[in-house]
Amino acid sequence: MTNKRIELVDALRGFALLGLFLVHCVERFEVIWIDPQPDAWFDGVFALFGSKAFAIFALLFGFSFATIMGNERARGGDFTMRFTWRLVLLFAFGTFHAIFYRGDILQVLAVIGLLLIPFDRVKSDRVLLAIAALAFLQLPQLVRLWAAGQGQSWATADPLYFTWGSLPTLVNGTWLQVAADNLGPGTVGKWSYYLETGRVMEIVGLFLVGMVAQRRSWFAVSSFRWKGWLTLLVVAAVLWALATWFLPAALTAMAGQPAQAQAREWLASQWTSLFAMAFQVALFVQLWHTALRGVLSVFAAPGRMTLTLYIGQSLVAVPLLYGYGLGLWDDISHAQAVLIGLVAFAAQAALAAWWFRHYRYGPLEWLWRAATRTTFDVPFRGGAQMNGEPTAR
Repeated sequence: MTNKRIELVDALRGFALLGLFLVHCVERFEVIWIDPQPDAWFDGVFALFGSKAFAIFALLFGFSFATIMGNERARGGDFTMRFTWRLVLLFAFGTFHAIFYRGDILQVLAVIGLLLIPFDRVKSDRVLLAIAALAFLQLPQLVRLWAAGQGQSWATADPLYFTWGSLPTLVNGTWLQVAADNLGPGTVGKWSYYLETGRVMEIVGLFLVGMVAQRRSWFAVSSFRWKGWLTLLVVAAVLWALATWFLPAALTAMAGQPAQAQAREWLASQWTSLFAMAFQVALFVQLWHTALRGVLSVFAAPGRMTLTLYIGQSLVAVPLLYGYGLGLWDDISHAQAVLIGLVAFAAQAALAAWWFRHYRYGPLEWLWRAATRTTFDVPFRGGAQMNGEPTAR
């Protein structure tokens, strides 16, 4: 067991942060859903990153958990209770973030992350992968699809996230009104979305695959195998294409009643996004082992301080876009939103690179680590160290 960080993992996390940020930009941090009017830029961002960037975060969250627990065991300790406290702190960060942006994902990762602790006791990687495959199968969604076909009212009812959370409040409300709606109805709507669309099951599966990836050193340079990653790339590409072109029609043929349309859409979206995410990860890993590594490494620095940047993005963008601030959400096009997002992320990457020349951790990463250890005796200055716990998400 080595404590050395894997730069590839940091870079992959940074790439996911870019994707998530661009999605937030075209969404105007959710305000756009009051009047979406999609175009090629909007659809393109969602095709590339919608649900995929988040899935990469979930995968690497499981990877980071296994790294932290493995490192502690190598030192002769047990990090179980400390990691539980770490998740409580992450939930607190997420709750603060949700005051400004209801779409916060930190709360979700923190709550579902508790499942990682008992799964850490499972020694068989094959068992973990089997459980992950079962989660990816989306059995609750399949049951809902069947129940909708039987005319069950609960299965055909509109999901809560259709009505919980007031988008007009984001446009017209004061800061206090937005905060209250975000923490109340907006949070109910968010959890409805993650539960009813099957994303919770997907997260569980990705957590477990991430754990196995760390145990088997899939991302380690010394363990890189062109054939294995190329196989994953090809299989994922084929499944992604088949799911995109044929899955909706196949599900309609299997269960074609109009009442089942929502359940079919959720299933198709989850499976298609999963295959697309696997393709992106495999492609990124392979390109990392080519001459393009120098280009991709620019993602590593922001990937090491994603907690700081993820929350910071909302703290800057929301006052610019929402009604209680400058209200710019409907003053820019989707193309302009993408361009602004790319320029802003480039600035964040440059800031992160500069930061790590002087400091070991990002600001919130250091605070999270110090609070986890319940001591401020955690080195902060002195340049980035490449050893120790990863900046887990």
